[in-house]
Amino acid sequence: MDNVINSIGIIIYTTLLYTPPLLFAALGSCFSETSGVVNIGIEGMMTIGAFVGATVGHFTGMPWISFLCGGLAGALFGALHALATVKLNADQTISGTAINFIAPGVAILLAKALFNSSDTVPLTPAQKIPLLFNGVFSGGTVWDNFFRNVLANYATTYLVFIAVLVVWFVFYKTKFGLRMRACGEHPAACDTLGINVLGIRFFSVCMSGFLAGLGGASVTMATMNQFRPTSIVGQGFIAIAAVIFGKFRPQGAMWACLLFGMCSGLKIVLGSSNVVSAQLISMIPFVVTVIVLILFVGRSQVPAANGKPYIKSK
Repeated sequence: MDNVINSIGIIIYTTLLYTPPLLFAALGSCFSETSGVVNIGIEGMMTIGAFVGATVGHFTGMPWISFLCGGLAGALFGALHALATVKLNADQTISGTAINFIAPGVAILLAKALFNSSDTVPLTPAQKIPLLFNGVFSGGTVWDNFFRNVLANYATTYLVFIAVLVVWFVFYKTKFGLRMRACGEHPAACDTLGINVLGIRFFSVCMSGFLAGLGGASVTMATMNQFRPTSIVGQGFIAIAAVIFGKFRPQGAMWACLLFGMCSGLKIVLGSSNVVSAQLISMIPFVVTVIVLILFVGRSQVPAANGKPYIKSK
């Protein structure tokens, strides 16, 4: 019985450990997609955020400033995507694909220049995002171990769920959220009412990059301890799948990211058992993603103007 409780605690802990990067990125995707701009460049924005967060953390030793810089790096590439798609009416899919090639390339180039390697120097515990409730439960009983496994997690785990509440409030309780959702449904009608459609879309895409950058930084500054070229492989696309599964709503994306985070956690738990092939275990999150998309993508209500450039009439 004790082993079962400990195993459940470990699974919950790993789920909460691997959910924040996906959820930060998914919240960012919600901003972009709801405003009417397809952003498949989430993966690239996460990658540059992961690199900048780890690099600034190494040189400054200030984890929260480094975490913020990772978000700003993602926002910079979000602005590049917004410039191409919102201002210049470029194809949104092609632009996002280009971001997914450019951002990792820039990250590896800078890593080579700064560290003479495609990896960054590992962060020390003082340079990483701090652990919360570490050492609070130390009585030695099975329930102490359970709560320690569940609650003694990185601060980003708690921060991302606060971010869900904030994003939900912005989407459904503010004037900006109403206008943003309207721009994703009928931008021409918004324009006739004096709403700055292009400005709202530009800001939303930049915000998607910022949150994706935070997701990337949470990988290298919490889940891992350094940047590697493989740090963000596939996570951006899983986040986009979570948004589709969650019907483009922040609360729906949260539940989807918890599901995918649990799959990543199971991958770690099963991988340590040496019973199942490591190659098969590594496929778990992606197989679940495909299954979820097959079962639920048809039920998602995509914003009517999503992916359609808006050309302001003169």
